[in-house]
Amino acid sequence: MKTSINPPKNEWLALLERPTQTIESIEETVTAIFDDVKRNGNDGIKRYTSIFDGVELDELFVSEEEIIEAEKLVSNELKDAIAIAKRNIENFHAAQKTDKVAIETTEGVECWQEKRPIQKVGLYIPGGTAPLFSSVLMLAIPAQIAGCKEIVLTTPPNKRGKVNPAIIYAAQQCGVTKIVKVGGIQAIAGLTFGTETIPQVYKIFGPGNQFVTIAKQLATKYGVAIDMPAGPSELLVVADEAANASFVASDLLSQAEHGSDSQVILVSTSKEKLQEVEDEIYIQIEDLSRKNIAKKAIDNSKLIFVETKEIALDLINEYGPEHFIVCTNDNDFYVDGIENAGSVFIGNYTPESAGDYASGTNHTLPTNGYTKAYSGVNLDSFLKAISFQKISEKGIQNIGKSIEVLAEAEGLDAHKNAVTLRLNSLK
Repeated sequence: MKTSINPPKNEWLALLERPTQTIESIEETVTAIFDDVKRNGNDGIKRYTSIFDGVELDELFVSEEEIIEAEKLVSNELKDAIAIAKRNIENFHAAQKTDKVAIETTEGVECWQEKRPIQKVGLYIPGGTAPLFSSVLMLAIPAQIAGCKEIVLTTPPNKRGKVNPAIIYAAQQCGVTKIVKVGGIQAIAGLTFGTETIPQVYKIFGPGNQFVTIAKQLATKYGVAIDMPAGPSELLVVADEAANASFVASDLLSQAEHGSDSQVILVSTSKEKLQEVEDEIYIQIEDLSRKNIAKKAIDNSKLIFVETKEIALDLINEYGPEHFIVCTNDNDFYVDGIENAGSVFIGNYTPESAGDYASGTNHTLPTNGYTKAYSGVNLDSFLKAISFQKISEKGIQNIGKSIEVLAEAEGLDAHKNAVTLRLNSLK
């Protein structure tokens, strides 16, 4: 890991740069695949599945037989763990339901807001080096609670044309209506345009690599909404003398093992703690099954010392981490002051892994600094707020004159006339 001591503020931007490719280097590939899938539908989907996943598919959907087989292949221990995670995620997201908001803004003018589910949603589940069946729970559960009618899940197949059984099992537990054996850019294109068999959806959710992230952003040009730009995983820990160095190292490595393009950062007001954590990282990393991936991510990662907690907080808000762990003598200072973060984990006994799996919060979060403008996935992500209004005769008399004046000032005569006719009818 690269160590930086008291970096001046004018160097923060370069110091905190993510290890991502430029959009220009990816966008040409993404656009070409989108155009192909738009023209050729399933044939385009299968062609790129053959190129990128190394498998020729006859059938794009997971069959009933595969669903039955998957349930048998998932151990009872894993089923029990999924059930616990599912319950906590359901509890947290169900608690986010809100009642209808209604108010009479002026006598005779009733306004209210109600929420309606997005009818058709697509869930992208990575399945490459780590099949993320936990993401099925994080996306399908709130979609089901929201009442989405069609929940289409896409995930890449393995070399035998199979989908990880835990992904299939989790999908069946959470109300997914279709499982498509397609990953990468071609999956996002399929959900964007629809094909002979893959449904076109209204909004696409889910994490992915940089190619998937750019594909999702391209989908918005064709009228399909997305949850957020969510690319390679990242974690920032702020720690001082109060932190357990082995715990902090384990948290940093838990994100580093996601992918070689992941980034982890430790910020501390203690040089001794920085050294303790770095030593622990190089001890623990040797025992990881994905240590080669983690080592590459660690090469992209930083140890940063600053003199005060105030400077630390400014730097953290400038970075805007996807995951933010706080282990200090003054956790409340950081919790109260954090403005840009996807999800926050507080204290020595709150590992980021808890949010990834079973505490109940959602792990689908904005990355690459987008926490400055985007929220993580929540129940409202699957809902639309629709406003309603009902105006009585008394109500139009109360606000009609104001509408006429405002419309006339903007030069919109028809707007004014729509009110004038009604007011005249009441004279």
